[in-house]
Amino acid sequence: MSTSAAELLAQRDRTLVMGVVNVTPDSFSDGGEWFELAAALAHGREVFEAGADIVDVGGESTRPGAERPSVEEELRRVVPVVADLAERGAVVSIDTMRAQVAAAAVEVGAVIVNDVSGGLADPEMVPWVAGVGAPYIAMHWRGHSTAMQSRAVYTDVVGEVLHELEVRRDELVAGGVNPDRLVLDPGLGFAKNADHNWALMAALPVLHDLGQPILLGASRKTFLGRLGRAASDAPRPAAERDLETTATSVMAAMAGLWCVRVHDVASTVRALAVVEAALLHLPDEDAAP
Repeated sequence: MSTSAAELLAQRDRTLVMGVVNVTPDSFSDGGEWFELAAALAHGREVFEAGADIVDVGGESTRPGAERPSVEEELRRVVPVVADLAERGAVVSIDTMRAQVAAAAVEVGAVIVNDVSGGLADPEMVPWVAGVGAPYIAMHWRGHSTAMQSRAVYTDVVGEVLHELEVRRDELVAGGVNPDRLVLDPGLGFAKNADHNWALMAALPVLHDLGQPILLGASRKTFLGRLGRAASDAPRPAAERDLETTATSVMAAMAGLWCVRVHDVASTVRALAVVEAALLHLPDEDAAP
């Protein structure tokens, strides 16, 4: 594990910013705007230069209903972008559910694996991660995009997500994943409806009970686009949800989460600098009166 990745995993003084680079033709958030290689390379550099602590490169859309690309196509999309960013000094995470893609990305410079399936989509992922010791982000997951919304059924969404993540955490550690290199993600929007997402947002501090660093990915999701809209109206377009996303990032920072995954890096960096400045001036509870 590189020194920079180790330092980021240990970071607790502020909430980090992970910038998204989707190299897909069907992403919900940017409609394939960065699908062509030249555009993806340019966008990746922009995200890095905007101040992202981590640049997250993905070649498979995980929007509800999305079909999976072949392994070969996913590799074609992401490997050149990862290599370019790593050469420029970026800390790169590879957003993939496939061990083969993760291995190829790490070979060209990625240092973190961000797996929305938490190792459940590919039986080779956990043994590979354990073998190479890669930092690993595991999300709460109940199935692939084509079926996940049918599984958005909960009696107590916060309690059930915490329990399922706790079970998955223990399974990953039992499978050889180093707990010091494991990050968990509650998976907003994945097998969850708007009410489920809001319940989790209201309970962010409780996620610390899992005992691992927490990544929050609320950026541009539909439940934010429905704010202020009538039930019969279409949600606000994804690219117009960055103000709401920044609010969720501030909530995450105030709750002390490890990192937020966002599309608009520059505004998030500035907003979280405000939170950091304010938190530095909190009174020390241990200080003498």
